[in-house]
Amino acid sequence: MLNWDDPLTPAPPAGSPAQPAERELSPEANPVLAPNEPLPAAAQPNPLAGVEAEMHGQPLHTPDPADLKPINPDDKRVVNGLTDVNQLAPFKYPWAWEYFLNANRNHWTPLDINMNQDVHDYHHKLTLEERHVYENVLAYLTTSDILAMRNIGLAVMEKMSAPELQIYQARQVYEESLHTWTYQHCIESIGLDQSEIYNRYRVVPEINGKIQLANRRLNSVLRPDIDLNDRDELHNFLMAYIFFAGVFEGCWFYNGFSPIFALQRRGLMKGTAEQLQYIMRDEVLHASFGIRVAKQIMVEEEIQPDPKALKLMWEESEAAEATYAGYILRDPILGYSKEDHIGQYRFIANRRAKNLGIEEPYPGAEPTLTWLDEQANLRKEKNFFETRVTEYQTGGALKWD
Repeated sequence: MLNWDDPLTPAPPAGSPAQPAERELSPEANPVLAPNEPLPAAAQPNPLAGVEAEMHGQPLHTPDPADLKPINPDDKRVVNGLTDVNQLAPFKYPWAWEYFLNANRNHWTPLDINMNQDVHDYHHKLTLEERHVYENVLAYLTTSDILAMRNIGLAVMEKMSAPELQIYQARQVYEESLHTWTYQHCIESIGLDQSEIYNRYRVVPEINGKIQLANRRLNSVLRPDIDLNDRDELHNFLMAYIFFAGVFEGCWFYNGFSPIFALQRRGLMKGTAEQLQYIMRDEVLHASFGIRVAKQIMVEEEIQPDPKALKLMWEESEAAEATYAGYILRDPILGYSKEDHIGQYRFIANRRAKNLGIEEPYPGAEPTLTWLDEQANLRKEKNFFETRVTEYQTGGALKWD
């Protein structure tokens, strides 16, 4: 039986002495009062006793009934909203609720996927070059998902002023945690040195460069005191969000799984690749949602990202990605090279820019991994309760509308 006071401690067996309850102020506990005498007003429980109850710097007070009005959903905004953030419906952004519902249809855990063949592949089939790729992809991804979790939970979610947006982002925070668990599960299953793998983002310059660029572009919006009514602060927030959704999740994550999918195409590390297929479904939704939110901010706040700032963002992001690709693919593996990686990055960057409604950074870029969308598309889902394979209920590819 669950112990409701401490879920991690078993409940005492039936018939055992009960724990002493907290002392209550009652006639029996107060011998001064007669048995049926009511408590004096001063002794009545006060829910605010000892609590500094303030809101916006002013003492908490009971509102005038004339000030109590129903919520008009048209007054909702992505940021700088004019309504109560605690009222979910009616929706201003029903599409955000659909993202939340779709995210829940992709529910899974890394324990659902058998990693036994991967253990054998890593130790007996992968070349030294392929092991180098595999280890460093995981080293980068696990740190990046922790960074993504913190950015959504601490920088973005609190600034949303419509609850349907926050609810999807709460799910997103959970999914980033799940992804981190997945990488850790792969690292542990293979038997890699966890301390060494987890420290690579600190000691390998090519990995550290991407992390430092992300930190520099995202840390400025971690401050809870940002005034998004200030146009400069709002533009900085918009640029950070565009980088996060369009580059960090939309390009770096999406492209970051490709080396593992290249191994999967050859029948290697299929368990890890299946894990990443589930993660990619999440990340596609994350990037798509973030891009849609950024576009909504542009419309509602009548603001556009500065073209020079966008140009610098793409240049920095490609340079960091090229340096990283040059390290993990310093020796090409069968069917995959650093040129393939960067070419695909440029193609995906154009796709994200088009979704954002901004100028493509690499006009005419063509896909260099023509197999990627098909390889990454999770067409089947295991029924883990019946240990058989069924069609994935929500379909295969996700659309970038």
